[in-house]
Amino acid sequence: MTRRLHLISGLILFSYLLVHMLNHAMLVVSIGTADAMLHAIYPWLTSAPVTALLLDALVLHVALALLALWRRRTLRFTGYEALQYLLGFCLPLLLLPHIAGTRVQDSVFGHAWGYYRNLLAVFWHLDPWQGVLQALLLLAGWTHGCIGLRFWLRLKPWFAAWAPLLAVLALMLPVLGLAGMVAAGNEVSLRMASDPAYLTRIMADRPSPEDAAAAGAVATRLRLGLVAAVLLVLLARGLRFLLRRRAGQVRVGYPDGRSVTVPLGWTVLEASWLLGYPHASVCGGRGRCSTCRVRVSAPAGSLPPPGAEEARVLARVGAPADIRLACQLRPTGPMQVAPLLDAALPATALLRFRAPRLLGEERSIVIAFVDLRDFTRISEHKLPFDVVHLLNGYFRAMGEAVEAAGGVVDKFIGDGVMALFGTEGPPDEAAACRAALAAAADMSHRLAALNLAEAGAAGETLRIGIGLHLGPVILGMLGHGRTVGLTAIGDAVNTASRLEAACKQYGAELVVSEAVLETAGWELAGEQHELAVRGRRAVLPIRAFASAAEVQPGTSSTMPS
Repeated sequence: MTRRLHLISGLILFSYLLVHMLNHAMLVVSIGTADAMLHAIYPWLTSAPVTALLLDALVLHVALALLALWRRRTLRFTGYEALQYLLGFCLPLLLLPHIAGTRVQDSVFGHAWGYYRNLLAVFWHLDPWQGVLQALLLLAGWTHGCIGLRFWLRLKPWFAAWAPLLAVLALMLPVLGLAGMVAAGNEVSLRMASDPAYLTRIMADRPSPEDAAAAGAVATRLRLGLVAAVLLVLLARGLRFLLRRRAGQVRVGYPDGRSVTVPLGWTVLEASWLLGYPHASVCGGRGRCSTCRVRVSAPAGSLPPPGAEEARVLARVGAPADIRLACQLRPTGPMQVAPLLDAALPATALLRFRAPRLLGEERSIVIAFVDLRDFTRISEHKLPFDVVHLLNGYFRAMGEAVEAAGGVVDKFIGDGVMALFGTEGPPDEAAACRAALAAAADMSHRLAALNLAEAGAAGETLRIGIGLHLGPVILGMLGHGRTVGLTAIGDAVNTASRLEAACKQYGAELVVSEAVLETAGWELAGEQHELAVRGRRAVLPIRAFASAAEVQPGTSSTMPS
């Protein structure tokens, strides 16, 4: 509940800041334009309901930030977290004098002082240091809000696709706001040069020294109160740590042989932070992403049952009993833990591990290998640009055929493609086999279209060989760093590769193991053969088809005699 309130209050404040930033951007046009916009929205912003909403959101947001600081077991922060906390507590210190000098002067003392024509004369000419502080306030607030939005949105499935556009907007708006301030400052300079009495008229609206001092005193007391609150929370944290150390401690061990002793009540993720052990956690320990999960080994009584929130996440990823969320597990006795995900992976790669099979699952699927025939000969007389263009067209056609049938492209290998069918959803061998056969037919059709559009025009015809095999494999996300991806390993993969190579032997476009056809339930009359596969004692029954395009349910295709 507190996280939801923190998010809602932050969104309210960010919405106000967004309106303020857009108003600043209007200064690029002129001071009059920005003041006209401010004059239009000011009555709405200063209405009693909106004022109460903003003040409540500000107080609640700061209070919840103090609560979050209190709840943290360790003051070890990631770079983003450290910046977020620093900006979060510095912002009110910068904001309160601004509120006292504008909104308080207007609402309490009746001075119409908060317009751009007035403030910019002060910020740009009379007190430039205040202008610098206002620019810093603008940037600090925007940065704090954008970091918070990123933490919230990065778990959304659509975020990766929209992230570049959002990043452009996040950068563009403060640039326009600062550019507006500079443009307006230059406009004030021109007005002062052409009208010597301009600054005098502006200063006539300035609050009296007594009113300014009264508002400033209120702001100072509030700033001192905030500083005192932060110091009190830090002091209370220290006392809590000492008391909990006396109450009892538990030891948490890690795969590299290191261990750490922490007070009772700490989570495993907090123990990892204290030790400095690299531990993945995309959501920052909020129990939302499941990337911090660990395999646990503990004596009886040291492993408390998962709470409702943890149980919900574990059920979503289909975790077995010995898998727990490190950010939710609070040991009551010694235990060994092994983080399952590599903390060095980027967040986008880590989030792909939310399905349980991606950590390693044995499943029977269809593996497809596709290879271009004689491409070395075709490409040796072409320019590099033409080779790349032709290969990209071929890869696109094969990839689209695989995806249209519900398969997954595992990898592109030279001029070959490896694809998997049956990796998604509940295991269904029959559906995987039918999808693979449909994809093979579609590949043939798409290659014919590609030949007509590209290779045929160049006097060359592209030909492919396709091998399909059904068998058990180990599925998982394998690789290193940013090259991690879903792949399959096992004897069935090698067999599918051997079937693709057999296309040359039989002069066929498609070679399929009998297991694929039988499981799919398709009656196809291709040429029957028995293939000896390295590593297998028994020969493998297969069927070869002259054209994969002819392979459809209820049809027959035979090899030329």
